[in-house]
This record gives sequence, structure tokens and C-alpha cells, in this order.
Amino acid sequence: MIRVVLVDDQELVRTGFRMVLDAQEDIEVVGEAGDGAAALRLLAGTPADVVLMDVRMPRVDGIEATRRLAESGDGPRVIILTTFDMDEYAFSAIKAGAAGFLLKDAGPGQLIAAIRAVHSGDAVVAPSTTRRLLDRFAVHLPDERDRAADALDSLTGRERDVLLLVARGLSNAEVAASLHLSEATVKTHMGRLFTKLGLRDRVQAVVLAYETGLVKTGRPVRRD
Repeated sequence: MIRVVLVDDQELVRTGFRMVLDAQEDIEVVGEAGDGAAALRLLAGTPADVVLMDVRMPRVDGIEATRRLAESGDGPRVIILTTFDMDEYAFSAIKAGAAGFLLKDAGPGQLIAAIRAVHSGDAVVAPSTTRRLLDRFAVHLPDERDRAADALDSLTGRERDVLLLVARGLSNAEVAASLHLSEATVKTHMGRLFTKLGLRDRVQAVVLAYETGLVKTGRPVRRD
């Protein structure tokens, strides 16, 4: 069973998520909290695999709660929930250690698939969500081309190609098809570029690509 904790200051939202998730044979909602502080207390004594975390909440918000969970090292993986009209905190929450994010209007199928993916060790970087959300952050990010060059110079040409496609939100299978590689080879390249760039997962790879200017306005930009 995938043990899930729901963290949102709106009880109605939590109730809706619980109804969807409790209907799944492999998912169990093991707790709920109305803010980050309550969530941290709950998770200190309740084993959980995945946390659905709202961003804007009283007392301790989703960013700080996610950061504290990530710092613990062995805590549950966090999926950040945000609204399309911009939760400017979502980018910071991803950097704080979230395994991914979803829009609150995501369909039940997308929500369930995200939980299963995160539980299996993957990160949730859906193309439609990634581009729409990060494109809006991109205009607020500092111009860090020099740092980008320093960070990315260690990559081989193939590793850079893989990073560009991952930043577009492609899955390993889609990257493999695009580059005419096997999925196993793509995973090898991913592991190497994660190590070289000090990244934890696919979400951080996407953040780095946008933050450094490697990707802008939803399109990968090759650096000569």
C-alpha cells in the first residue's frame, strides 16, 4: 500500500482527495493536516510514503514544511499542489526538495499516476504543467548564464541532449525514442548528469535548466 498524507488548509479539498484516493486498491490515506506545522507533527509519528502538500497555509507553509521533510533525509516524498494563477512559492518549494507538483485542477487519473510515480522513485514533471508553471517563473529568474556554463561544461554532448529533453518534460521512454537510444542507456546518462550537476531527481533537472537559462519560454535552447 502507498501511504498518503493530505496537507491542505481547506477541509473540502482534503475530503475530495480522500474520496478519490481511498477508492484505489493500492493507496491508503493515513492522515490529514490543515497546515505545515500540524503536518510535521503528524508525520513525526505516522509512517507515510507520499505527502500531497498545499503551498499557501497558515503558520508553517508548504515550502517550509517541505524543506524540513527533505532535510530529514528519510522522510516521505512530497508533491506540491498549486493553482494555475500563480502560486509564486511553488518554484521555491520544488527547490526545497519536493518530488514534483500538480495543479489543483488535475484530474483524478493524473493525481493517482503522480502518486504512484513518486512512490516508485520517479519525479512528477508533466509537460503541460511544467511548461505552463515554469514559463511564468522564468521571467523572474536571474540571468545566470555564466553559472550555467560552469555547471553544464562537465556534461558530454549526449548528456546535454538528455537534459534538454528532460527539461521539456519527456519521460525516459520518450527521450530514448527521440535520441534513438535504449531506456537503459537514457537512465545511465541521467544518473551521470545528476551526479555531475549535484541533482537529486528530474524535478531539480528541470529547475536547473530554467534557472540557468538553458531553457526559456518552454523551448530548449542549445548552447554553442
